[in-house]
Amino acid sequence: MIDPIFHSDNYQLTRKLLDGVALRQEAIAANIANAETPGYRRLDLSPNFAEQLKASLAAGDLANRSDTIRATLAPDAHARALRPDGNNVEIEKELLEMNKNSVEHEFLTQIITNNIKQLKMAITGRSI
Repeated sequence: MIDPIFHSDNYQLTRKLLDGVALRQEAIAANIANAETPGYRRLDLSPNFAEQLKASLAAGDLANRSDTIRATLAPDAHARALRPDGNNVEIEKELLEMNKNSVEHEFLTQIITNNIKQLKMAITGRSI
């Protein structure tokens, strides 16, 4: 009875987006840690992660394919090297990305929390 709730497209999409947000946080931390490393290239989520999610959601089979979609890191192809040593990390941009990522994480966890609260209320009949 509970399984269909956790296999819904909305729940699976939120879960996958949370995986992506967590991985992006790791990339941001690595970028900040290597801001002064010569030759370091900025990392971010691979663009095909979003494309895979969109395609699965549009096809209506996200719940069935959610285990095959994985967030991965890749060098950021849009980041330009500003320094002569080849490092393309801009610390101000990383801090902005970290704040944006934090807001996305808060939003997604709130969605999951609300789903679980609704389930609890349906089971117990109480909202507390």
